[in-house]
Amino acid sequence: MGEFLKILSVFITCMFFFGKAGMPAAMVLFNYSFYKVFIVTCAGGITGNIVFTNLSAAILKWRHNYRVKKGKIHQKRIFTKSNRRIIRIKNRFGLTGLALLTPLLLSTPLGAFLAERFYKDKKKIIIYLSISVTLWSMVLYLVILWFHDSLKGWLL
Repeated sequence: MGEFLKILSVFITCMFFFGKAGMPAAMVLFNYSFYKVFIVTCAGGITGNIVFTNLSAAILKWRHNYRVKKGKIHQKRIFTKSNRRIIRIKNRFGLTGLALLTPLLLSTPLGAFLAERFYKDKKKIIIYLSISVTLWSMVLYLVILWFHDSLKGWLL
């Protein structure tokens, strides 16, 4: 039962904070093997991508319907300085850049929300974010393995 709870805690942590808490917990605190780390963290990250992409789509749809109902939709787009900055970043890096930044720097819910906000193809968003989670899982495993002794002393 204790092992199941450890795996479940890593799985749920990877759904929300893949690179910040999920991978270090699986390797440093629980000392799992490569296969167990890879399977549990990827499964948690991909499940988080699917859940939060669909949840973000529902939230955005609800928000749009609410704004239509209240008459707050403008016919002419209003471009502010922050809107221009967001569009410039979107055009420069695209979905690939957002997917690469999401597991490590952003959280999965925030990355899925931004991806759903700017790119409406759910299947493409989930695939890009899932590939990114898989790649970061391998890279972070190697980095944490390399610095395992230093991290263990620092965290514990």
